[in-house]
Amino acid sequence: MAVHLDMDALQELREVMEDEFGTLIATYLDDSVVRLESLKEALETHDADALRKAAHSFKGSCGNIGAPTLEDLCRQVEDIGRDGGVDEAGPLMDLIVSEYQEVKVMMEKML
Repeated sequence: MAVHLDMDALQELREVMEDEFGTLIATYLDDSVVRLESLKEALETHDADALRKAAHSFKGSCGNIGAPTLEDLCRQVEDIGRDGGVDEAGPLMDLIVSEYQEVKVMMEKML
């Protein structure tokens, strides 16, 4: 079963961020929309380097916020882009979008 959110990591963030935790979550969610669009655009234009960069960026933010499954999917897409591929990332992109929706719903409940 996929772990959508690392609740221990999020609890640590909540303790460190205190009153700013909600802002952190909202910022992650807003930024994620932009990152997803960058991934989709790179996929549509068959730009392996842009795909790699977009996946790397999204991977980092997912790791920082405690979304391990989403982080891993982004790592896989990053690897595909690094190897010069793009088309192989299509099915993974569907998984990323689906996983993000799960993460988003869970995070919105924390706000």
